[in-house]
Amino acid sequence: MGGSPVLRTASSAQRSRWSALAVLCSGQLMVILDGTIVNVALPSIQADLHFSSSNLAWVVNAYLVPFGGLLLLAGRFGDLIGRKRVFVTGLIVFTAASLLCGVSQTPAMLLASRFVQGAGGAVASAVTLGMVVTLFPQPKERAKAIGVYSFVQSAGGSLGLLAGGALTQTINWHWIFFVNVPIGIVAALLAGRMLHSERGVGLGRGTDVVGAFLVTSALMLSVYTIVETTDYGWHSAHTLGFGAAALALLLAFLARQMKGASPLLPLRVFRSRNVSGAMGIQALMVAGMFSFPFLCVLYLQKVLGFNEMHTGLGIFPVSVAIGALSLGFSPRLIARFGPRAVLLPGLALIAAGLATLGRVPAGGSYFVDILPALVPLGIGFGLAMPSLATLAMSAATPEDSGIASGMFNTMQQIGSALGLAVLSTLAASHTDALLGHGESTASALTSGYQFAFRSGAGLVAAALLLAATVLRSHATPQRRTPAQDAPESVAENANR
Repeated sequence: MGGSPVLRTASSAQRSRWSALAVLCSGQLMVILDGTIVNVALPSIQADLHFSSSNLAWVVNAYLVPFGGLLLLAGRFGDLIGRKRVFVTGLIVFTAASLLCGVSQTPAMLLASRFVQGAGGAVASAVTLGMVVTLFPQPKERAKAIGVYSFVQSAGGSLGLLAGGALTQTINWHWIFFVNVPIGIVAALLAGRMLHSERGVGLGRGTDVVGAFLVTSALMLSVYTIVETTDYGWHSAHTLGFGAAALALLLAFLARQMKGASPLLPLRVFRSRNVSGAMGIQALMVAGMFSFPFLCVLYLQKVLGFNEMHTGLGIFPVSVAIGALSLGFSPRLIARFGPRAVLLPGLALIAAGLATLGRVPAGGSYFVDILPALVPLGIGFGLAMPSLATLAMSAATPEDSGIASGMFNTMQQIGSALGLAVLSTLAASHTDALLGHGESTASALTSGYQFAFRSGAGLVAAALLLAATVLRSHATPQRRTPAQDAPESVAENANR
């Protein structure tokens, strides 16, 4: 009457996996949102806490530096002591720091809380993709799960702009942090109940304390150097000195990994051309793409005169397009044609969308000049992100999935920080040069944004070239019937 015990058990295991995915993605969405939710609230924060113009950028940077620096270390600790333990710890730290951010009454307290918040976000994010891959071993289900994860990753930034504008305008800036508290508490409690506990490979395999210090210092110093170029410039002694120090630390780390008996980052992860290529493509793509929300916000507000709410709504179509592709269409395409075949047109669409934005006029119209560029951007990113995540994790073993996940997220953070610093500097210097020649403010600003958008399109075009020449196609996995899949899922669940 109720079906066979094997099929009922398989159905229960499947529901459990998707519920666990929902918990993972809710925590990840909260962390990703906080990377951008503060952007539209910065003027209110500056007026309320009396930030100086030079220190205001650190409301964002104090989050980015520890976030980008700790991903790799947190990912490896997930492999060693268990990814569930690391994920829940990260959520608790992030939630507590969000509460401190919300009650902050001085710049120093807010910046210190943002640093801790970035550290907690890194710890939770680093192991998420590895847990997703482990939860869904079957190719078809894994493609769907990675599509959901990729939607959260890519659309979270746009949703953050919308949520930040709504909360700041309707209540106050404190609530962009307070909103994390109930979500974080519920996510941590559900994660404790619903995620599978794993012991990890154990600290007895070696923690490589020296390697951990070297790579964390190198990554934090790299992100710090990049974000500070807006104040010091690319050719300053500050940038060159700190950049050289970060490079020296990174080289020392790599040398140690090649010789160490228990490396923090096993270099075997990079033996696959598809894995190594996906990491490089990820950095180039996000360097070109992730500066788009920042630059587009400036164009909509400073040139077209949009307010915070209208700005968030204006960029929201990108999230809608990403969701439509990532959650439904992309997983089926990847399962049918393979991730490389889906990635290539995705990158081409992103480059086309950025090139279209590179032609926006000073007296532009949202529906004529902006929206036609946002649609290919959203579709392209909805195709590209799940494909890249699939490629990056394609050779990861259960023992290495945490470090592979952390590495994938690290490349995203380094790429986005570098792209934003470079492209925003290009836009500002181009604008200043035109203002010096007597151009109007609107015309000079628009020309600067155009130049940055076109440069971003060039970076994505480079990613497309790399993908076409480095990545290899794989045969499409053989289709399996539900009857074939069910016993395997049951056996896998029993083994856990």
